[in-house]
Amino acid sequence: MKKSILLATVLALLFTLACVTVNVYFPAAEVQRAADKIVEEVQGTQPTTSEAPSDESMLRRSWNAIALFQNEAYAQPDINITTPNIRALKAKMKERFPSLQPLYGNGVVGETNDGLLNIRSLEGLGLKEKADAKKLVEAENADRENLYREIAKANDLTPDTIPQIKELFANSWRKNAKKGWWIQEDDGEWVKKVSE
Repeated sequence: MKKSILLATVLALLFTLACVTVNVYFPAAEVQRAADKIVEEVQGTQPTTSEAPSDESMLRRSWNAIALFQNEAYAQPDINITTPNIRALKAKMKERFPSLQPLYGNGVVGETNDGLLNIRSLEGLGLKEKADAKKLVEAENADRENLYREIAKANDLTPDTIPQIKELFANSWRKNAKKGWWIQEDDGEWVKKVSE
């Protein structure tokens, strides 16, 4: 009888321990800073810095890999935005941005609340201009989607965090939009940006 009670207690304890939920930390503030930096680089509102990780960052990463019992934790983890794929996507987007600017200015496209571009109106455009606008938006959105996936992958974030990454990038795209450009509010309403 005592063995049965002991066995039941041990099994209950093991079951309880097996059901512990582990909360995974999503570095929202760090991803937001990375998004701000990328958007500013793509739109040319920030001077492009060296894409290679700094020696300090590499040293810190090496130390973290070696040090098993570190007394102090870093408050802000580095978000890796310097992989070859991320650099290539940023370069393509930066190259495309001058072609998108007139579309923003004419109200043809706007920034959505999920980090993508949306065609707002093709009114007043010829057939070739309409086709070119659609092609630009499709290419931009494909690169943005790939960028968000690459950021998750480069930083060991699970695929289910991509919607959060997109939302944070949407904040950056809308924040950097020029006065008069269309942006989609969080509630889905479209408005022209009134200030820069």
